[in-house]
Amino acid sequence: MNPPHTSPSSLAQEQSIADTVEREQLKLGNFIRRRVPDPTDADDILQDVFQEFIEACRLPAPIEQASAWLFRVARNRIIDRFRKKKEAALDELGDGDEDDACRLDLMLPSGDAGPEAAYARTLLLQALQSALDALPASQRDVFVAHELEGLSFKEMAAQSGVAVNTLLARKRYAVLSLRLRLQDFYHD
Repeated sequence: MNPPHTSPSSLAQEQSIADTVEREQLKLGNFIRRRVPDPTDADDILQDVFQEFIEACRLPAPIEQASAWLFRVARNRIIDRFRKKKEAALDELGDGDEDDACRLDLMLPSGDAGPEAAYARTLLLQALQSALDALPASQRDVFVAHELEGLSFKEMAAQSGVAVNTLLARKRYAVLSLRLRLQDFYHD
């Protein structure tokens, strides 16, 4: 018998949420731990993501791709956590010539994961900086603003006066160019 005030559809929704949490917990936890060196912070982020997922699942609009949604929220929580702690920005890790407050360091192998990871991180940072520097300024600016600073195309359009479709095209060209220049790292 169902508990009072619990409908069969509500029970099915709760079971679906539990199944998703169970299915995604290990992958999501590993994703977070690779990017957050402090295990306590990593666990806190994981719990925050699942709490937000449970709340979002109870809203009328369904989440279409739960796994993608969870990883996107986790990435955002990691960025938020590092911003709050004022970790070193990419321009402090690199040559210091870049004015953009990029947060690529959050997406790279942890420097605390041993000498191999630190070396891979350094090589990737150098290649990425070189690839970004090779982009035309308009493409680089859109890529950095959208991917690294988290601005939406709408926000960029409002700030710059450039049409959203133009910004989308610039980002597409930037991504294609970066993929080409970084394909050796991508395949490794």
